[in-house]
Amino acid sequence: MPSALPIADPAPADGLITPVSDAGAVPFGVYVHVPFCRVRCGYCDFNTYTASELRGVRRDDYAGHAVREIEWAAQVLDRSGVPRRPVSTVFFGGGTPTMLPASDLVMILRAIDDTWGILPGAEVTTEANPDSVDASSLEVLRAGGFNRVSYGMQSAVPQVLATLDRTHDPSRVPLVVDLAKQQGLDVSLDLIYSTPGETLDDWRTSLDAALACEPDHVSAYSLIVEDGTAMGRMVARGELPAPDDDLAADMYELADRVLGDAGYSWYEVSNWARGEQHASRHNLSYWKGHDWWGVGPGAHSAVAGTRWWNVKHPAAYANRVLQDESPAAGREALDDETRYVERVLLAARVRGELATTELRQEARGRVADLIARGLVDGSAAVRGRIELTLQGRLLADAVVRELLD
Repeated sequence: MPSALPIADPAPADGLITPVSDAGAVPFGVYVHVPFCRVRCGYCDFNTYTASELRGVRRDDYAGHAVREIEWAAQVLDRSGVPRRPVSTVFFGGGTPTMLPASDLVMILRAIDDTWGILPGAEVTTEANPDSVDASSLEVLRAGGFNRVSYGMQSAVPQVLATLDRTHDPSRVPLVVDLAKQQGLDVSLDLIYSTPGETLDDWRTSLDAALACEPDHVSAYSLIVEDGTAMGRMVARGELPAPDDDLAADMYELADRVLGDAGYSWYEVSNWARGEQHASRHNLSYWKGHDWWGVGPGAHSAVAGTRWWNVKHPAAYANRVLQDESPAAGREALDDETRYVERVLLAARVRGELATTELRQEARGRVADLIARGLVDGSAAVRGRIELTLQGRLLADAVVRELLD
């Protein structure tokens, strides 16, 4: 969740929306943004706050504010004529959600269930840092309804973690993975590659360390140096080298090979799972264009063809929800063209999600050329699906541009 909010139409204080698509036709999820971190990582552009930045609000009050928004949200959707649907996925992201007591996270989850109902077998995930959970907190989370944890491992190499300003001990990762498994939780490990100064051997070390933990799911994201971050300023001053695109491509190819050999299949450009049942259903809901309500400061929502985003600072957010006013800072109604562009942009990244029949005629005419250039899988195209090859995944943005031009 980038810290800069889009510029669009102002959001009304009552939060009411006018549905422009059939909300009953797609699943409904909830995202809860917990914007607290112990330290600010130099590469991070997300809407997060350390203790010293929380002027005008207390972290201890956050769960109550989130519950207030959830209860208000249901009233808004009811008054907007959007039919209530039980929740199919819940994802607590941040920040570091487990900076809050596990009991607070369970309280928020219970409010979601009380308000909308959570479907049996729904995926309920929290992100966590390896040093922000222990056996007791994981037990509380599991008993409270969570069934998946996504750990921010990032790297197993101390100097890479130091460059990223990550403070956890890499030797703790196997321990917390084992603790989560003891509770019956699915485990995902998040990795970052192409950190300034990271070598291909460093990256192989991290991949091997991750696989030694035998997680259910692995995400691997190429580092993007964002303007306005501490790392961005260091790169601009020449204190850190900029990531190398060719090396990043080599790292991606290595990840795909190593993960594939270990039995993990890619299902989205940056995500691999050990069996379809372990894919992140919540993230898939974004890529497939489902509806979701985003709770918390800076959280984004998309329901029935309207998208909006909340005010960023926790104090401003608290002030809005305590007055039963919309916490939204801005919103936009998605027209047909925007929905089409976003459908192609997101679905093309998911293995076999985009049907060739969804493409406009001129785009369908380019598929044969993309196959000939080794960017789209020919056998999948014969079955009527767009599936990127390894080379196509490396050039996913370019492939999408050709499908949209």
